[in-house]
Amino acid sequence: MGRRVVVTGMGALTPLGNDRESFIQGLNSSKVGIDKITHFDAELTGITVAGEVKDFDPTVRIERKIAKRMDAFSQYALYSAVEAMEQADFKEGELDPYQVGVIYGSGIGGLTTIQEQVIKMDHKGPRRVSPLFVTNSITNMAAGNISMYFNAKNTSQAIVTACASANNAIGNAFHHIKNGYADVMITGGSESSINEIGIAGFASLTALTASEDRLRASIPFDKDRNGFVMGEGAATLILEDYDHAKARGANILAEIVGYGMTSDAFHMTQPDPEGRGAIRAMQMAMDEGGIKANDIDYINAHGTSTHANDSAESKAIESIFTENDHYKVSSTKSMTGHLLGAAGAIEAVATIAALQNGIMPVNVGLETKDPEVNIPLVTEDNRKASVNYALSNSFGFGGHNAVLAFKR
Repeated sequence: MGRRVVVTGMGALTPLGNDRESFIQGLNSSKVGIDKITHFDAELTGITVAGEVKDFDPTVRIERKIAKRMDAFSQYALYSAVEAMEQADFKEGELDPYQVGVIYGSGIGGLTTIQEQVIKMDHKGPRRVSPLFVTNSITNMAAGNISMYFNAKNTSQAIVTACASANNAIGNAFHHIKNGYADVMITGGSESSINEIGIAGFASLTALTASEDRLRASIPFDKDRNGFVMGEGAATLILEDYDHAKARGANILAEIVGYGMTSDAFHMTQPDPEGRGAIRAMQMAMDEGGIKANDIDYINAHGTSTHANDSAESKAIESIFTENDHYKVSSTKSMTGHLLGAAGAIEAVATIAALQNGIMPVNVGLETKDPEVNIPLVTEDNRKASVNYALSNSFGFGGHNAVLAFKR
């Protein structure tokens, strides 16, 4: 059976706000964090809007000397980890460093550092490349910096599975505790790719919407959707062995009960149109948690606002939950944009908030549901309901599928 695994801390840095509470309040008030791109002049890319982190000051939570030696994606990760650890509220002597590990996800890592240093090398020569180039850009450094900051001496791992990275990281951390390898895991995902090369690359792939209307740019499951909106940020969960948490009197926020992971083995960027990998991943997560399809109250969908993803995911969900007459589905990417490797992390926070508060996030901006989408969506009228079991889906380029099952 393995050990039970609970969530005792959460931190978030998102386009809706720079802490956990402002993020959750933004979700519950249907706030849209998508706006005109300000990080650089995006006119030549043909892309107008993104879900940027706003007014970010890393020194609010991280010492200036430490923050200066990191790419933004590592700053985001550590910033949210500090908030999560504060909520977990460990007292002195409660943590054995060798029982605390880190498994953290990012789809791309230090892309801003890579862009800046390649330009510097081209303009000024290779000897002008920063000595911090490698340590700032490599994707494992979110996990590495968190591990060093909190003296976490169990495993330290980086997960890179495109837009499934954070869900895979959280799921692997869940199994690490469940199987007895650690008592506490710091896990989640971070991304900072709203820069010239990030936007230009995804735009060339025709994955991004060219919409200039921030309120109708990211509209998952709408018939007029035409591409995703890039987002950025991070979120961190503190996972803990249930008995360890109870022994120290921790405030338990939710329980992780299942994790499913599959590969479509189909196409570099397109999902299996029949959703077969997604179906199996959802079923695996429910099977591990001993959950029946009728037990699920809410599904936080991957819901990217691309035609292929939303259609395939809808088909997959519909095939499993035909007998469930009460579950609802929403994609919070309508408010945040798509945070790539960090998406599953902020969506785990959103899902846990729905379990705690009985308020499911709305599909903001949805006007006309695509006729191909035959699943019950969250609206302003049905958003308030008891949520006891929930799934959170994340799917990534390369065919990666990762699903987490949570229990109130």
